Amino acid sequence: MDVESLVTSVILCAIPIFVLAYILYFIRILKGPTIPDRVLAVDALAFDLVVFLVVLGIYFKSPILPVTAVVLALWTYAFDIFIAKYLERREMGE
Repeated sequence: MDVESLVTSVILCAIPIFVLAYILYFIRILKGPTIPDRVLAVDALAFDLVVFLVVLGIYFKSPILPVTAVVLALWTYAFDIFIAKYLERREMGE
């Protein structure tokens, strides 16, 4: 078994795991008891999507998917900062 077929089989086994994780994240987003729980679920979903895009980029040998993943990671980080500042202001009563 060569390396390329091994990587392909590992990626194909990982796809259902990612899909299951996305379903669980969406359930947490919809049923999250608090806003921080929902933000954490969105955060985990976005960063898992970043990893998934990189894995798909490896599988399809596409150079554009990892670049897209970096952009998504930066947007997710900016979203985290925005939500943290919003929640901090809301707690202080401003």
